[in-house]
Amino acid sequence: MQTIKNAAADPDLASPFEAAMETQRQTAPDMVRTALARKDVGLAFQPIVQSATGGQTTAYYEGLIRVFDESGRVIPARDFMGAVEESDLGRQLDCAALTLGLRTLRANPDLRLAINMSARSIGYPKWKNILGKFLRAHPDVVERLILEITESSAMLMPEIVVAFMADLQSKGITFALDDFGAGYTAFRYLKDFSFDILKIDGQFTRNVHVDADNQVLTEALLSIARHFDMLAVSEAVETQAEAQWLVNAGVDCLQGYFFGVPSLAPPWKATQQKQKRSA
Repeated sequence: MQTIKNAAADPDLASPFEAAMETQRQTAPDMVRTALARKDVGLAFQPIVQSATGGQTTAYYEGLIRVFDESGRVIPARDFMGAVEESDLGRQLDCAALTLGLRTLRANPDLRLAINMSARSIGYPKWKNILGKFLRAHPDVVERLILEITESSAMLMPEIVVAFMADLQSKGITFALDDFGAGYTAFRYLKDFSFDILKIDGQFTRNVHVDADNQVLTEALLSIARHFDMLAVSEAVETQAEAQWLVNAGVDCLQGYFFGVPSLAPPWKATQQKQKRSA
């Protein structure tokens, strides 16, 4: 009798694409581990702009963790994040992002900066120690820190997230609920979470000026933000038409390639230099 083989279990029967993806999945943790050991990590900064000024004024920046290979090239997050986000390497990346973010804030007294973290890092000793030491040494600096937690991550342990946020908000730290609408938040938790900022997932921004479904959904999410007194930010804004519709709808801030791509070179320095030249 002929045996039917499973291509996923037999590399000889896998497509080149499947084989490449499997190799990438297996090697991604090693790439990240090596980069962390070399300290080949950095932040790329993307502006979040105020709608009220037509995007001319930056409200704050988001610092996005970047990992570099031995030649200094950026390893795309999509190539490794899925393989490491639930592991100890994911926690180490959160530690690196927090360390870099706090240093950046200390070096730039007028800056407000958002840093991503997973709810899994709340109880991670090294992450807690980094933030705790900085809180004691530079409490005024930490007041300009925004911690972003994705909706899906927050829902892993909502009660712990609530207590964690309440403690740090009392010390001046701001919290943003990232990618809202992409996960499965139990709405009863929104009241308990008390996030300061609600970031509307980019899937609702795409073609919102002509997509009636996205218009209704964005307006509903905006209504939630207003009800819970949260600043509303729309992510992934890529066109003037999208930006204008969102401004008219009452979104507080906008983020996306239309206003600025993530940059390893601090964009506020270019702005400061431009202002000095025009003074």
